Amino acid sequence: MNTSTVSLWSMSHAPTDTPNVAYLNLPACSLHTLTPDLSMMMMMMQETFLVALLVLATSVHSNSQFYLPIDCDDIYRHDNKSSSGVYTIYPGGPTAPLRVYCDMDTDGGGWTVFQRRLDGTESFFRPWAHYKTGFGNVAGEYWLGLENIFLLSARKKNELRVDMEDWEGGRASAQYASFSIESENTGYQLNLGSFTGGAAGDSLSNHNSMKFTTYDKDHDEWDKNCAQHFLGGFWYKACHMTNPTGMYAPHGAIGFENAQSLWHAWKGWNYSLKSIAMKIRSVARCVCTHGHDQL
Repeated sequence: MNTSTVSLWSMSHAPTDTPNVAYLNLPACSLHTLTPDLSMMMMMMQETFLVALLVLATSVHSNSQFYLPIDCDDIYRHDNKSSSGVYTIYPGGPTAPLRVYCDMDTDGGGWTVFQRRLDGTESFFRPWAHYKTGFGNVAGEYWLGLENIFLLSARKKNELRVDMEDWEGGRASAQYASFSIESENTGYQLNLGSFTGGAAGDSLSNHNSMKFTTYDKDHDEWDKNCAQHFLGGFWYKACHMTNPTGMYAPHGAIGFENAQSLWHAWKGWNYSLKSIAMKIRSVARCVCTHGHDQL
């Protein structure tokens, strides 16, 4: 006797939880093996179930319960009471879940954080392979991965925000009209829009159109390797006005010249920032009230 299985699935999403999937398996027996009455009953059941499936398929597009968020902005639009924390997004499709920290508080929320320095627990002096795939702890310090950043920027047009903090308790930010990167074939080249404001000033425009450089893959314009000399991985030119992936330490503790995690327009050279986070958000959204800044 031939059998087949129909699977019905639904997804739910919440901070720090992976999607839950529930399966309903219904065997469909070959009708010629059944008595006429049972065959008729089975056909009616199958027709009823097919109608239910069609209704469900329609609801997947209209019911907010059934969705696979591309980024943190999707999650925030789905539930604007979502709190900041770790979520699962799907920029690469349903078979490629990605854990990420979402900032749901700063400037209207919905920010997907792709780089975060807080306490020095992660080394960012890493090879190309690590920067490509990502590393660290998304609940703390991490780099989301160039390939994942590429997927996010390919799916939507995004703006960029950089939030930072000094060791005296001061906070500042820098905002840019757009942000995207190219594929690995072009060295994950940076495409940055105009500086739109923020007390930190503009230290990133100088890096626009640059390819990504690590200590084992040199794409910068210097005759040496910027990543080797300034101990990070970034869209270095020759070499930098900001170094968010540089060495982490309290201000004044690093003897290397300009190798710190710094933002020149705000604190000048050789000031080691206490924290810095780079985050993107879809530009196609409503104007929201401003919340408090969060790294």
